[in-house]
Amino acid sequence: MSIVKDRSLAPAGRQKIEWVRSFMPALSGIEARFRREKPFAGLRVAVSVHLEAKTANLGYVLKEGGAEVYLTGSNPLSTQDDVAAGLADLGVETFGVHGVDAAGYEALLTETLKCRPHLIVDDGGDLVHLLGGKCREYAGELFGGCEETTTGILRLKAREREGILPCAMMAVNDAKAKHYYDNKYGTGQSVWDAIMHTTNLMVAGKTVVVAGYGWCGKGVAMRAAGMGAHVIVTEVDPFKALDATMCGFEVMTMDQAAPLGDIFVTVTGCRDVIVGRHFEAMKDNAFLTNAGHFDCEVAVAQLARMAVRRFPRRENIEGFTLTNGKTLNVIGEGRLVNLAAGNGHPAEIMDMSFSVQALALEWLVKHRGELEKKLYRVPDSIDDEIGRVKLAALGLSIDALTPEQEAYLAGWQG
Repeated sequence: MSIVKDRSLAPAGRQKIEWVRSFMPALSGIEARFRREKPFAGLRVAVSVHLEAKTANLGYVLKEGGAEVYLTGSNPLSTQDDVAAGLADLGVETFGVHGVDAAGYEALLTETLKCRPHLIVDDGGDLVHLLGGKCREYAGELFGGCEETTTGILRLKAREREGILPCAMMAVNDAKAKHYYDNKYGTGQSVWDAIMHTTNLMVAGKTVVVAGYGWCGKGVAMRAAGMGAHVIVTEVDPFKALDATMCGFEVMTMDQAAPLGDIFVTVTGCRDVIVGRHFEAMKDNAFLTNAGHFDCEVAVAQLARMAVRRFPRRENIEGFTLTNGKTLNVIGEGRLVNLAAGNGHPAEIMDMSFSVQALALEWLVKHRGELEKKLYRVPDSIDDEIGRVKLAALGLSIDALTPEQEAYLAGWQG
């Protein structure tokens, strides 16, 4: 049985789900085929992704493909109670309540896994972590899964090195349709949408410090600059730092950037990116936000220990006053800002990412019994299919190589 906050919220949740379905044409095309072919008939799929309308659409599409779907969130603050109720109303077993504590969050994940899934969709690695530990008893029929985000991929690679992956996993985050499109353009827009809506302040004229210049960091920096901000990038990778420089951004260490920034956005997938010595150096009323998966990039717990006063300033903004008299503002508890304080990526963006998820799961079913407990890349055929479908949905055409051109590119003779 589904666990949601209030089933009476279902009409509002279904309205949100129907809205995004109108703007996810690639996934709609996949859904139509899944409805005919039922590739997941007889299979149970556990999904842990941010529980909002676009994710609900993915869950519904998998259900239409014949799966028994059990869906939960991947962050308590990004769960939308009306969407959870609406999805449960559509026949997907849903386990999500906004704002639960760490124990409550793990309990919802555990309830989701009690279905003994054949397939999983993970976002940050929480399902894999439980299936390899406390919930090992529910992994007996598991044969494959997909991982949505950079942080989760890093954890899967570590497990693969140690030989402790519970099943074959697809690196969905590394697909072209995901990192070129979702990570760069989705993160770039949704982070600033959340920050601007939450603060109701200007971006133009401010100094923005972006920690990390991977695909997500590129998007965040690009959109900040486009709105008139002065952008500083901090990095640990010399070539990403050089790339940021070539794009016109200043590059420096976080120690150097701390006293300069008005808004800080961490996008690294690492921990302790902004810590005590940085807090002490910051301007009064600086904003601290995180666009990485887990809430450890900005050391909020350390900031709380340093503060002489901690108080709510506005919905989703908490102030921390330090002994030097300056107040720092943390948005969304230092959790993933675009979902903790916003609606996440636009529907058109998640159309491609969730299309990858759907087709990657289908690929795992087709290759069941052939795969080792390893991390697999998404086949180019899936990426290319999604790219073609998306172009067609936008009314765009591209050129095709002639046989002579293909032969030229494949050969060496010139």
